[in-house]
Amino acid sequence: MKRWTILSLALAAALACGTASAAKDDIDLARLTTSLDQLASDPVLGHYAMAEQARARDALARLADARSKERPHVLYLAERRVDLARAAAQLQDAQAKLAKLDREHDQIMLESARRDAEAARMELERQRLQYQLAQEETQRLQQQGMEAAQAAEQARAEAERARKLAAAQSRVAHAAKREAALAAEAARALRSQMEQGDAPPEAKKPAKKKGRP
Repeated sequence: MKRWTILSLALAAALACGTASAAKDDIDLARLTTSLDQLASDPVLGHYAMAEQARARDALARLADARSKERPHVLYLAERRVDLARAAAQLQDAQAKLAKLDREHDQIMLESARRDAEAARMELERQRLQYQLAQEETQRLQQQGMEAAQAAEQARAEAERARKLAAAQSRVAHAAKREAALAAEAARALRSQMEQGDAPPEAKKPAKKKGRP
C-alpha cells in the first residue's frame, strides 16, 4: 500500500512537471506568435519583410511540433526568426523613409534650381529691358541733338538771310537817299533857272563898264 502511494505521488509529480513544462512551452509559443501577429498587423511595418515573416511562421510551426529534447534549440531559432523579421521590417521601413527623404530632397533641390533659373531669367529680362531703354534714350538724345543741330543750322541760315536782306535794304536805302539828294539838287537847279528866266530885261542886261568916253 505504501509502495503504491509513493508511485502515485511520483506519477502525479511527473504529470505536474509535464503540465508545467507544456504550459511554459505554450506561453513561449503564444508570446512569439503574438509578437509576429503584431508585426504583421502593424499598419507601417506589416508591409515589409514578408519573406522573413514567412520564415518566422515556419519556425513557430516547427516549435509547436518540436519534441522536448530539441525544443530549446527550436525555440531559440524561432525567437531569432521573429526578431529578424521585425528588424528586417524596421530596416526596410527606414530605407523607404530615407528614399522618400532623398526624393523630397531631390524635389526641393530641383525646385530650388528652378527658382534660381527663373530668377536668373527675370534678371536677364530686366537687364535686357534696361539696355533697351538705354538704347532708346540714347537714340532719343541723338535725335534731339540732330534736331537741335538742324534748328541751329536753320537759325544760322535765317540769320544770314536776314543779314543779307538788311544789307540789301541798307544799300537800297542809301541809293534812294542819294537819288533823293540828286533829285533835290536838280530841283534846286531847275528852280534857280526858272527864277532867272522870270527876271525883267533891265535886270538881265549886264551893267556897263566904266571906261573912256
